[in-house]
Amino acid sequence: MGGTRLRRPPAPTDAERARSVAVRGGHAALVGTGAPEPVVPLVHHLHADGSAVLLLADDSPVLARIREAEDGELPVMLEVTDRAPVDLREPVRALLWITGRLHAPDAESARRAALQVADVVPHPGLLDLGHGATLVRLSPGSAVLADAEGSAVLAPVDLAAARPDPFCRLEDHWLSHLEEAHPDVFDALARHLPPPLRATRGARVRPLGVDRCGLRLRVETPQGDHDVRLAWQHDVTTVEELRTQLGLLVGCPFRSASPREVGNVADEPG
Repeated sequence: MGGTRLRRPPAPTDAERARSVAVRGGHAALVGTGAPEPVVPLVHHLHADGSAVLLLADDSPVLARIREAEDGELPVMLEVTDRAPVDLREPVRALLWITGRLHAPDAESARRAALQVADVVPHPGLLDLGHGATLVRLSPGSAVLADAEGSAVLAPVDLAAARPDPFCRLEDHWLSHLEEAHPDVFDALARHLPPPLRATRGARVRPLGVDRCGLRLRVETPQGDHDVRLAWQHDVTTVEELRTQLGLLVGCPFRSASPREVGNVADEPG
């Protein structure tokens, strides 16, 4: 007798999710360097293929190990932690590990690399280059993504070919505002939860993420946490489409909000 397989809601590809984690930045740490604790860079920036520019304090033990290496390269792993947009009991929603080799470019190349990063993310810490901080570069060999959708091993070419989600830079502000200013939205979304979760006493529906395929919710219950993905009717790429699809999911959106707020809430992050 054949069984019935539950169809999972569509989600961005593994490479797209990894690229979105990289674009959001998150918390980064170097592991596997031989240091007793993970080494947190002063500044980090990931490029499309998983290569990274890191700024380390001049007294970092990692720099000493690079200088001691015969080829001037140190095999390391860069761990990037992606956290939820609101204060959850379990805030980590994804981990991206990039394995590669770390080296210190010459002073002129380091300045050029810092300027390239500054054009994208003008981090004030970059001004410390040459004044107590040294720039190093990570050449990637492979990457591993782990999140609620599963886990995947990715090559640099996979990352470079993928595009980050169109809402990955907006979702933190948008979802935190939605929970703070319009909590009734999540009460309405609860009707889409699986029946056992809907029936769980004390369950609280929280925002976890939003992407082109749907909305991700974290349901916190006295017994534990559960992640649920609600799919849009079709992929979305603009804020207007996102607003429309959210309204369809909610059904009667923003009951306590004014008509003007209903029209503008999805635009507020921009």
